[in-house]
Amino acid sequence: MDSYILALETSSSRCGVALLSVVEGRQSLICAGVDAIGQHAERLLPMVDRVLLDAGIVRQQLSAIGFGQGPGGFTGLRVACGVAQGISYALGLQVLPVASLLAVAAQDATGPGADPSAWRLVVQDARMGEVYLAVYCPLAASATEAPAAWQELCAPILMNSGDVSFWLARKISGWREHGLRSLRVVGDALEAYPDLAGLAGGEVALGEPLRPDVGAVAQLAYQAWRRGERVPPEQAAPLYVRDKVAYTTAEREHGLGGNPKAGSIVAGADSGGVARAISLRAMTPDDLDDVLQIERAVQSFPWTRGNFQDALKAGYGAWVACMDDKVVGCCLALFAPDVGHVLLIAVAPDAQKKGVGACLLACCERMALGRGLCKLILEVRPSNERAIAFYKHHGFEHLSVRKNYYPAAHGEREDAWVLEKSTGYVAGRS
Repeated sequence: MDSYILALETSSSRCGVALLSVVEGRQSLICAGVDAIGQHAERLLPMVDRVLLDAGIVRQQLSAIGFGQGPGGFTGLRVACGVAQGISYALGLQVLPVASLLAVAAQDATGPGADPSAWRLVVQDARMGEVYLAVYCPLAASATEAPAAWQELCAPILMNSGDVSFWLARKISGWREHGLRSLRVVGDALEAYPDLAGLAGGEVALGEPLRPDVGAVAQLAYQAWRRGERVPPEQAAPLYVRDKVAYTTAEREHGLGGNPKAGSIVAGADSGGVARAISLRAMTPDDLDDVLQIERAVQSFPWTRGNFQDALKAGYGAWVACMDDKVVGCCLALFAPDVGHVLLIAVAPDAQKKGVGACLLACCERMALGRGLCKLILEVRPSNERAIAFYKHHGFEHLSVRKNYYPAAHGEREDAWVLEKSTGYVAGRS
């Protein structure tokens, strides 16, 4: 039976349409594309008509509709998905969503001189100093034949471009244990962020600064169609990995952007000065055993499990810091309408002086700034000279004293110093 797969790709500035035809077992591919920033909606349907005319078929002969679902430009993703849904509804067809980053991996596997059996780390420019990142492993591929299928080792996430090297260093040893021999880094972020060239070395090689190609989307859609991986049009959806699309100038200057679910990664150092990755993510109830162990190790009067549970239920800002996938620190913050209040920062004894506390404090500052708060405050014991020095080093100043605030030994009480810091937020600035 003859097959005709129509594919759409609009995740980048490139607007593309392809028709993959399989007639009497022979494949042919017709593509049309144009760089059309802001014009995807106007250009896409005329190009659909053009490729159908060039192929000599009508829409009723189509077998399925594939589209690049992202991640990528917010508006472009909606255009491709919407057109795919509309044509599918009208013709009673199924839809084939294809990850646009996977299309880049597939392109590279068929490029001149590329090893099809290599794993692919795809990094696409997400603007604002960030990249979309995913990792794919080819299945049943040799050094000369392109893979018929791919395994997704890391689903698309959003990451600061400067964090990629630390993230890769944390992941690659585990991949070696699962058969990694060579890894190619590809994608247009290589052009947008030249520092990514530093990823090369050992089994890691740099590929080309590719953008998703509609021909690759068509091939992947056809493979998915043959495997029966189809969805009804109402279930087709773009792949978004950025929770917040628009950030103010002030927010961007203070490092905001990206997807909180993906966490953030920064550089730390071990006792020998060797860089180690510190990842931050939202605290969950599953973290409480680790968090309580840290809290009890560093506090004479630690928070209880009930205190942490109540804070999570109340929606307080709560994060954990991890090194080598182990929780090594935590913080809690309350964001009132007029001020951010850092309630707790705790770092495991064996992880102190490695940048963990600074990362947690910076996280609280970014979240306060993102909420339009001008100030951060916190309390600290006057007897805790080390903590006072830490906070003053990071810009906090003495504001006031709260008498008899903390419990102390022998049933006595200790004052609290209230420290304050400006987040740099300016009301009305955008």
